[in-house]
Amino acid sequence: MTESAGLKRVLGVPGLTLFGLTYLAPVAVFTTYGAVTQVTEGHLPAAYVVALVVMLFTAFSYGRMARAYPTAGSAYTYTQQTFGGHIGFMTGWTLMLDYLFLPMINFLLIGIYLNSRFPEVPQWIFTLAALLLVLVLNVVGITVMNRVNVLVVGLSVVLIVVFAALSLKHLAGHPAPSPFAPFTPGSGVFAGAAILALSFLGFDAVSTLSEEAKEPRRAIPRAIVLTTLIGGLLFVLVAWMGSLVHPGYDDFANADTAGVDIMSALGGAAFETVFVGIYVVGAFGSAMTTQASVSRILYSMGRDGVLPRAAFARLHPRFRTPVVATAVVSAVSLVALFISLDNAVVMVNFGALIAFSMVNLTVVKHYLFDEGRRSAADLVRYGLVPLVGFALTIWLWTSLSGVTFTVGLIWMAVGFVYLLALTRMFTRRPPVMSFSDAEPTPVA
Repeated sequence: MTESAGLKRVLGVPGLTLFGLTYLAPVAVFTTYGAVTQVTEGHLPAAYVVALVVMLFTAFSYGRMARAYPTAGSAYTYTQQTFGGHIGFMTGWTLMLDYLFLPMINFLLIGIYLNSRFPEVPQWIFTLAALLLVLVLNVVGITVMNRVNVLVVGLSVVLIVVFAALSLKHLAGHPAPSPFAPFTPGSGVFAGAAILALSFLGFDAVSTLSEEAKEPRRAIPRAIVLTTLIGGLLFVLVAWMGSLVHPGYDDFANADTAGVDIMSALGGAAFETVFVGIYVVGAFGSAMTTQASVSRILYSMGRDGVLPRAAFARLHPRFRTPVVATAVVSAVSLVALFISLDNAVVMVNFGALIAFSMVNLTVVKHYLFDEGRRSAADLVRYGLVPLVGFALTIWLWTSLSGVTFTVGLIWMAVGFVYLLALTRMFTRRPPVMSFSDAEPTPVA
């Protein structure tokens, strides 16, 4: 297969890291700021630290597996190749719950924040307009999206710098609580960290671009770790500064737009407006990258025959993008027109933590058992580190809410029934990724 026949390899470490950071959307710390601050009773920074530590272990595991299988598909591919098609399918299906709803959450946030500034315009109009524009940009291709990513990350960095400067100015003229108070252990920190796992899905998303990376075995692992570390530190910094400026945790005018309260206290109505503008741009960039990521997972599963190949394995003849898969994600995102933010947020994280757990286990099986690496260094690198990541991820998983478990288990049950139909009651093996050079079918 020539390079022009498949996905274009155009991304290096900087581009992949920008993709991951845009997916994380550093200003998205305010997405769940109010809700998690209330859950942790003012210890949001501590929850972010816990989540970052857990995610770093798992990020290293993703990097290991990206070297072994430098192809699109992420956790689905790694578990499929390591544990077989049945477990691979269930892992990919479970993770799909999170990926399918992440763009929807961003579209919903765009509508909420713009409606807060322009209440005369219905929220659904902003949401629908953003959804259609993101669909067009994702069909056009990864190169155009990479340019938008630079703008999104640049604006986010500017906002964070200004936010930090205004926070320091504010604290200089107002009595502040102990700077260490937000990091002290408190009730709800682990439950908050489980919710915040949503914020770190950007490193997983980087692995889905393996077939669009110039040197995937080198670039993908580096970008995964950089995305996790840089994004996590930015989350901790913003959450810490915000907790000092606004130490209360149950006095927000609206928990969904808690960031507006904080920005208003720092810079008045003008800075509040600037914040909303940049936040919307960040949410837009995150919606664009989350949709790109999940469409490539759907493309990978369709190419393997796990999903209908005729639809999901097709690429646009000109832009070489999975246009049908992208359109399906947009259709699912229409749920944003009639769901609340609280209900949307609880739908995610179940699948992500399941997938993170499985990827940690794939490292152990692939390197220690399948490849037989047993030196002392290998036992630490491919045994101890991923097993710690597995244990920490399961720990967070047990802190999820009852609603999240209900939605997640229902989704898994539907996937299991589909797997039974796909394999005719397990009498046939599910499709397994072959890494063949067969050319994908263009859209007619």
